[in-house]
Amino acid sequence: MIEMGKTVRIGMIGAGLIGKAHLRNYANMEDVQIVSICDINEQEALKVAHEFHIPHVYTDFREMLKRDDIEAVDVCLHNNLHAPVTIAAFEAGKDVYCEKPIAGTYRDGLTMLEAAEDYGKKLHIQLGTLYRKETKAAKALIDGGMLGKLYHARATGHRRRGRPYIDGYGTPAFLNKQIAAGGALIDMGVYHIAQMLYLLGTPKVERISGKGYREMDVDAGRAGQAVFDVEELGLGFIKFEGGATLDIIEAWSIHLGSIEGCSVVGDKGGIKLPAYSDQQIMAPFSFHTTICDMDINGSVNLDEMDGRWNHLKQNYDAYQSSQHHWVAALQGRVELLPTAHIASQTMLISEGIYLSDRLGREVSSDEIIEQSLSKAIQL
Repeated sequence: MIEMGKTVRIGMIGAGLIGKAHLRNYANMEDVQIVSICDINEQEALKVAHEFHIPHVYTDFREMLKRDDIEAVDVCLHNNLHAPVTIAAFEAGKDVYCEKPIAGTYRDGLTMLEAAEDYGKKLHIQLGTLYRKETKAAKALIDGGMLGKLYHARATGHRRRGRPYIDGYGTPAFLNKQIAAGGALIDMGVYHIAQMLYLLGTPKVERISGKGYREMDVDAGRAGQAVFDVEELGLGFIKFEGGATLDIIEAWSIHLGSIEGCSVVGDKGGIKLPAYSDQQIMAPFSFHTTICDMDINGSVNLDEMDGRWNHLKQNYDAYQSSQHHWVAALQGRVELLPTAHIASQTMLISEGIYLSDRLGREVSSDEIIEQSLSKAIQL
């Protein structure tokens, strides 16, 4: 473990869109040094290294992993590359922070979890919604017993017309199942499903039913330049051990102006989290309960809450973002949240929706696990 308060030295694997986003976040953090960066596109890696003042550049991640002056690596690659690169990093003695989803399949994600345990290393998955102010407020209300027994949650995500590449941004790789493993459920849904699993206490999945759609018009020019075989709209219904349920709607593209935000309900109260549409807040956080036979709808000033807690709660800065949490955990200031386990369960759910759609019926968690195959691309 790194000595508390000491600089964390990190090697970046991936200089693409997500890698640059991670680097921008690190640039605003203390106690972090990016020692090296690796990408098969050497020209892009050199460009990014110059922009972020990274001294060492590689095109072979295995060569970078031989460095003894990095304690951890940040994996920012496409989904089916996560498992082999992460496991190689563990073998080299490095802790790993990996971009979401955990992998392209539940099987590969489970392999990563098992490897982390076998090598005694930390595995952290980028689940940014766990560190949002609304998640902190919801968790405090749940832990304070204000919702009572939790029995249902809703995970939602909405873009009016925001399919990667097809609608203007991103690369064709997002649309190709062989590389990305899935569409809206994998790209967006992981954030909201993980957020709801975290608030529910990550109950064990029992049964899943679901459906995926790809129905909206596609720009003719872009359609001819990409393999588009993933869902633009994903729907699911999950039954958990103990009786709780979760319904899911994730839209890359849909003819609706907005969709209601995520929510959690219990026998004493309920929470509505902000509804986002194309990154804009469409509805605020709210808490709902009944007191003295009166139905109460309450609001929370999340900014004031967050500012106050930042002064009052020890190590609150460690929950400012996924990367702040990762660095604080490496420094030994806080215990790492079980993001890898949560992320593996989101992958189980997404894969279960795909399997249910393919078979045309509800499926059990045992079926999903039995039929989940490795899609890892070995490098």
